Amino acid sequence: MGKKFRLGRGSRIYLPLAIVFLAVVFLMPKAAKFDYDYKKGTPWQYETLVSQFDFPILKTSEQIEEERERAGTSVVPYYRYSDEIVNNAIKAIEGLDFGRNASLKSAVLTRVNRIYQKGVISDARVRMDRSSASVSEEVLFIQKNKRAEKYPRSEVYKVSDARNKLLADMTLQYPSVNMDSILNKSGVYDVMVPNLVFDKATTELVHAESADYISPTQGYVNADQKIVSKGEIVTAEIAQILDSYKIEYEKNLGYDGPRILLWIGDMLIALAIVALLALCIRYANPKIFLDRKRYYYLLTVFLLTTVVSLVVERINPTAHFLVPYTVITLYLTAFFENRVVFPVYTVSLLPLLVFSTRGPELFVMFLVAGACSIYVFERYGKGWLQFITAGIVFIVLALTFTGFRLIDATGGNYVATLLMLFVGSLLTVAFYPLVFLFEKLFNLVSQTRLVELADTNNKLVQELAKKAPGTFQHCLQVMTMADTAARAIGANASLARTGALYHDIGKMNNPLCFIENEGAAGSRYHEGLTYLQSARDIIRHVQDGMEIAAKNNLPDVVQDFIRTHHGTTATGYFLNKYLNEGGDPSATADFYYRGGKPVTKEQVVVMLCDSLEAASRSVKGGGAEAYASLVDSIVDAKFKAGQFSDADISIKEIDVIKDVLKSYLTQLYHERVEYPKRRDAAAD
Repeated sequence: MGKKFRLGRGSRIYLPLAIVFLAVVFLMPKAAKFDYDYKKGTPWQYETLVSQFDFPILKTSEQIEEERERAGTSVVPYYRYSDEIVNNAIKAIEGLDFGRNASLKSAVLTRVNRIYQKGVISDARVRMDRSSASVSEEVLFIQKNKRAEKYPRSEVYKVSDARNKLLADMTLQYPSVNMDSILNKSGVYDVMVPNLVFDKATTELVHAESADYISPTQGYVNADQKIVSKGEIVTAEIAQILDSYKIEYEKNLGYDGPRILLWIGDMLIALAIVALLALCIRYANPKIFLDRKRYYYLLTVFLLTTVVSLVVERINPTAHFLVPYTVITLYLTAFFENRVVFPVYTVSLLPLLVFSTRGPELFVMFLVAGACSIYVFERYGKGWLQFITAGIVFIVLALTFTGFRLIDATGGNYVATLLMLFVGSLLTVAFYPLVFLFEKLFNLVSQTRLVELADTNNKLVQELAKKAPGTFQHCLQVMTMADTAARAIGANASLARTGALYHDIGKMNNPLCFIENEGAAGSRYHEGLTYLQSARDIIRHVQDGMEIAAKNNLPDVVQDFIRTHHGTTATGYFLNKYLNEGGDPSATADFYYRGGKPVTKEQVVVMLCDSLEAASRSVKGGGAEAYASLVDSIVDAKFKAGQFSDADISIKEIDVIKDVLKSYLTQLYHERVEYPKRRDAAAD
């Protein structure tokens, strides 16, 4: 029905696309990409892979978690070496009385000093408050001269071991002497006390730190070492080495070819993505190119998605599971029809597919979840019901991720990943209110805003109901009809409802000019006026409506309904009267509206519903045939008047609207059952 759209060459279209193209090129990674695809349990399909550099083998998250659990169950005790205790013990031995064996004192001091140098701990078992952790019997920390080192438990003495060691050494040197009796009687045993003092607070601190920090690596692969041979089965061990090599390769191996080739490659990929975006818009709804606000908004959303996906990939690829990519569908759904939303969202995820280390998995997950969110949000998009949408999105993401995990044993902690997906799904609800900021920045009207405007409790609508109650009832009826017709052809029902509610708002400036507001016994407004004066006063309600709408800050998309609901048709009643009574046919311009023809499906729907609602009140006798004839005649009249020549609507959609309105009017004005009068009992 409308004019065929041709993609122009204006800067309004191509300059924004060029800016997006340059931004994508700038954001694209400039490092080498590990171009091998492999799965555990399948043969290595490429040539034998040899490491180009030394790299550490990274532990899997399961291995790290297992080591962390083991570290958390065993406590390494922490001791402080005390020089003061050693000095006091030596002084005490020097003051002991060895009697006639005084010559042994020097040897005892030497050996006690040696024992203390290694360290002496208490015989009593160290206990911690934590019942789940046991104190290690194999190793311990010793702090000496402000430096702590880990030692095997076998290298230090318990008090009893220290006494036995002293006895053994002295007996070996003086075999003829009853050394045990001398050491006991002189009090040497009593002087030997622990010089390694247990530090409980530091032990707990060191234990907490050691449990939190586990080395992320386990061994190294040297340069020129074979990683996997062609045809070799990729086992779990080989896959772990390949994963480690891939991370190190993409992280540290710079591009060693000509830089110009790297830039050309980036530009070609970016050009393909941006061109695909332009084609999606072209085939979904080319008129978006002509709507600067919506066009810029769509490009902004695409660029926002691209920036997030590429930046997250650089910082922490695992964080992709936390990013609520599905909220992009809601940002688009707020201002575009679904035929635009899904292809644009799909293209927006392409950078994730191309550049992420887990691109295919993430792309499929968020593509499926996004498609579901588009469908579900139509039903659960208000208030707390948004959490239902978030829950369904999480279930879809979790099931898709589980599928990848089952077929490919995807690395990473399964439960932790599900938790991130859950948080990301909730962030969809948290980030959705940004749509209202975008609405303000780009001067757009969201579905939520349309629903708010269609609330009959709004101040402006209530003013219409008070000043022009007949017009108000007419608008309500047109709103219901427009909603039904718009849904039947897949148009924006919320927009049609809102436009229908406000289309005659200008009538409240001069309500008695319109027959629906005249009282049953009141005076007639048009008595005494010429046909031209009456026509001018009636046509004036369009201009009045535009002024009222502007004063009350109604969105442009709603004002368009006020401007176009009569198109360029004539005030038929007064024009016919004028011509029938000999008026000049060449002087009829003032009998015609000048608001402009409808352009959108929704505007066409409101135009037809407005005319039919008013005309249906004058149908004599009613019945399905009468209303069908009325609908056909009014639609044909609009066709002949060329009112649909600029509209983006098809003949098939017009026929659907006709059928829906015929059924609607027939049901609305169906015959009522005549209730029988009750006979008077006294008459029996």
